[in-house]
Amino acid sequence: MIDHAGMKDVLDLEAGELLLVNKPKDWTSFDVVARIRSMYHIQKIGHAGTLDPKATGLLLLCTGKMTKMIDQFLGLEKEYEGIIEIGAITKSFDSETEVIEKKEINAIRREQIIDIFKLFIGYQMQLPPMYSAVKINGRRLYKDARKGRTVEREPREIFIKEFELTSFEPPFVGFKVVCSKGTYIRSLANDVGVKLGCGAYLKELSRTRIGEYSVNDSYTVEQLHLLGEKFSLTTAL
Repeated sequence: MIDHAGMKDVLDLEAGELLLVNKPKDWTSFDVVARIRSMYHIQKIGHAGTLDPKATGLLLLCTGKMTKMIDQFLGLEKEYEGIIEIGAITKSFDSETEVIEKKEINAIRREQIIDIFKLFIGYQMQLPPMYSAVKINGRRLYKDARKGRTVEREPREIFIKEFELTSFEPPFVGFKVVCSKGTYIRSLANDVGVKLGCGAYLKELSRTRIGEYSVNDSYTVEQLHLLGEKFSLTTAL
């Protein structure tokens, strides 16, 4: 048995399961889906909310009949923890691309960052970043971004419930944010940099919660591999 709270010995994939997976860094959400599909030899599987390749944390996977519930999970509140680097700018607003500009941050103070964080609380319109999986005219934005092209986008309404400073060790700013679906934390980090006047990008990010589901109750890919071996043995008997 895998020694992890809330985990099962055997998964009933035919009836359908909701799998809580801790996505590794540098994996796409599709990479995780493909690996689980291969492990369990199943076709009906999907995820409820993409995580960027450089992000880690909670990914909800639905199998079998549970795939009918994906839309309901998509709308749940999200919680993230991460690190913003101030005084530096990247094209992707995160660590996927290299720093292209640096600015002085000696005048930036903790209280100033706290005050700026407060400005983002509530409903607001946010422009999806070019380095995103949003489809416009049937094409993912990031495909154009990686070729140096910019596509016209429409801002979308989001809601930020909490945006807290958790640490400040210049140039690194630790934070926690609770927000609605469709919120791009990379864009939020970039917007913080604009308000500060020194630029900023998202250096690290982890999704810690989706609705009532916590990353603390999730499987690692390695744990699912072990559970997959047990599942295969069970179904073979």
